[in-house]
Amino acid sequence: MELWYTEKQTESYGITAKVKETYVSEQTDFQKLDMIETEQFGTMLVLDGMVMTTDKDEFVYHEMVAHPALFTHPNPENVLVVGGGDGGVIREVLKHQSVKKAVLVEIDGKVIEYSKKYLPNIAGGLDNPRVEVIVNDGFMHIHDHKNTYDVIMVDSTEPVGPAVNLFTRGFYQGIFEALKEEGIFVAQTDNPWFKADLIESVNRDVKEVFPIVRVYCANVPTYPSGLWTFTMGSKKHDPLAVDETAIPELDTQYYSPRLHKAAFALPKFVENLVK
Repeated sequence: MELWYTEKQTESYGITAKVKETYVSEQTDFQKLDMIETEQFGTMLVLDGMVMTTDKDEFVYHEMVAHPALFTHPNPENVLVVGGGDGGVIREVLKHQSVKKAVLVEIDGKVIEYSKKYLPNIAGGLDNPRVEVIVNDGFMHIHDHKNTYDVIMVDSTEPVGPAVNLFTRGFYQGIFEALKEEGIFVAQTDNPWFKADLIESVNRDVKEVFPIVRVYCANVPTYPSGLWTFTMGSKKHDPLAVDETAIPELDTQYYSPRLHKAAFALPKFVENLVK
């Protein structure tokens, strides 16, 4: 008998993958967590029925959360990742030698535990001496750490369950206050095909807090529609003003110096959402 996993991305559309094995299926204190082995995408982490990451395409998302912001900041030394218990964003942050400390604040310790066990290529950086892992509420951590970080990255699920507070104007204001004077923040902001209203509202809220706001895109096959957006808020530095020739080549598979500015060239229908 064949077993298939299907993420119902809307009431009338979904993505499906053939399952080879189920490693974990557990209700944690915060969400339903599944770790499955698929034929097409390898190991897949699923939270509350939504694909979070897979072996095959994880590099796109994790690289595009981390590198555009880190190469826009002139000297990122202290970095905070909110969510992201799989460790992928932390792995990319550690590729920047200027980073002295990377703090991961993940509300669900089970995500960290099972990612280390079943996604070691993604989670391997969590034990690095430059990394501090905190199992706690990212919203409260930001509230308690004013003027602390150079870059803050919000690697959250969609705005359901424990991630609801991470898509509010109050959260963005808290991030602004937790950043130093040259600080930059970036968050995943879902897809323009099914969540246009979310992208519009986030963009509006971030613009009320940050003087420089840019939206960029990447292709993540296992995320709804495959077209994913990220929103960057900056106190001083514009990612479009970065000298591409000064960006070093990293060990990446998606992000490159040439892609840095190109990612901010939005399809017109996305551009219209954020004008």
